[in-house]
Amino acid sequence: MQFEIEKDFQFEAAHYFGHADANDLFKKVHGHSFKGTVTLMGDAQSDKGWVRDLWKIEQIINEVIKPLDHSLLNEVEGLEQPALEQIAKWIFDRLEPRLAGLSCVELGRPSCGERARVRK
Repeated sequence: MQFEIEKDFQFEAAHYFGHADANDLFKKVHGHSFKGTVTLMGDAQSDKGWVRDLWKIEQIINEVIKPLDHSLLNEVEGLEQPALEQIAKWIFDRLEPRLAGLSCVELGRPSCGERARVRK
C-alpha cells in the first residue's frame, strides 16, 4: 500500500522583477510570507509503520530553505528571476536528492491567494 505524507514549511523573503513587462509595483523590492508543503509518496516501513520520519523531513526542509529566509531572492544563486514557480522548482531540485519519494512541492503566498506546484 502506498502512502502520501506532507510536511508544511514557511519563510519570509523579498524579491523584485526586472523584466520589461513587470508591473511597476513589482519592479520595486517587496516582500512576502511564503508557505509551502512538501509531499512524499512511499510504502510504510514495516518495522516503524511510517513512510519517513517527519521530524527528519522537517530538518532537511529547514536546511534547504535557510538561504531563502529573510533574504532578497534575486541574490540567491538560481533565483535571479524569482517567480513563484521558479522558487518552488528551486526548493524541489534541492530536496529531491535528499528525500526519497518526493513527489511535489507546493509554494504559496497566502496574502495574495497564489500557489504554484512542481511535481516529479
